Amino acid sequence: MAENHISERRQFEDLLKRDGLEDLESRLAILDTFLSTEEHVTLKELSRMLKERGFKFDKEFIADTLQLFCQYGFAVKKEFQNQEARYEHRHIGKHHDHFICTMCGQIIEFYDPQLEALQLKIASNFGFHSLQHRMEIYGMCQKCMGKREPALPLAMTSPGERVKVVRFLGGHTMQARLASMGLNAGSEIEVLSNDGTGPCIVVSKGTRLALGRGVAHKILVSSIKHGTDMGRDRRTKRF
Repeated sequence: MAENHISERRQFEDLLKRDGLEDLESRLAILDTFLSTEEHVTLKELSRMLKERGFKFDKEFIADTLQLFCQYGFAVKKEFQNQEARYEHRHIGKHHDHFICTMCGQIIEFYDPQLEALQLKIASNFGFHSLQHRMEIYGMCQKCMGKREPALPLAMTSPGERVKVVRFLGGHTMQARLASMGLNAGSEIEVLSNDGTGPCIVVSKGTRLALGRGVAHKILVSSIKHGTDMGRDRRTKRF
């Protein structure tokens, strides 16, 4: 066990004794298991890790202990978009932010001193005293991007993604109707909503378009670089 983990174990034990909490050894076993990984673990994943170590605690007890970790400052509960709550080790005096892949769920930690300094500078410019912050950037990891085809149906894109229309698989009638709405080969669009069941909502040249699932499957697109000005939203059209 790392030296800092030994120190944290001792601190946690002292806090439990101070508050007169029961099941001291069991809670310490959960802490040891939690500290054995730097991954962002769910309650289910931590339960599995404990079983692999030969412990048989019920989930309610593990969940209660995780709450104590957060209460005493040994863990941070993270609730990323569309994911089960995760817990990560709280390192004293250290901060990091997260990239979250919307395809595979991978969580990547990062720290950039220039970014941290810029945030403090911006806060100062507004006369704001910053106490804490969290940054979560959603997108696709390198592995998932590598699996994608150069062109894929619009129906398979993710909310927030910016893409360029490559070509249409539909006939002339469909293409003419889309063209009348300002959507042509080469058009740059941003995906606003795509839940896999209802219409795919995109914005093109400042106009929201509601495209049916069938139509969205017939529009092939490719990813474009960030920073393109998509224009302001003005109205919504449905197709």
